[in-house]
Amino acid sequence: MVSIEVNVWGVLLAAISSMVVGSLWYMPGAFGKQWMKLTGVKMDEMRGARQPGKMAWMYGSVFVASLVMAYVLAAVSFLATRYTGDGYLQDALMLALWLWLGFTAGRLYVHDTFEMRRKKLTILNSAHELVTVLVMALIIGWLHP
Repeated sequence: MVSIEVNVWGVLLAAISSMVVGSLWYMPGAFGKQWMKLTGVKMDEMRGARQPGKMAWMYGSVFVASLVMAYVLAAVSFLATRYTGDGYLQDALMLALWLWLGFTAGRLYVHDTFEMRRKKLTILNSAHELVTVLVMALIIGWLHP
């Protein structure tokens, strides 16, 4: 039985990077205005979510989800590297791409199709998730155990 090894600092930094990528991606000067238009979310609603309790819950829960995602990516990268013998960075990046395509992009497409969301929104959110997981993979790949 293989004992899975992950770099805790790599997982933590990857989770933080997810928050940074999201903040930059959805800021008004980047894709934030387009996202609000496509979702119908108003700026007033966004300001209403900034109540201290709501903000703590929102960012805290999103950070926990990012930690889980980073840990899973690190663990699977470790196993892949053990199996393939390739470089850890290479395996982390390839896994990030395949996991994004098979799970994230595919599931976003299915949900957005049945929720009758615009394809532009699906593409915008899927692209964000791809950038997020690739940045996480870079960090995890560089800071391997």
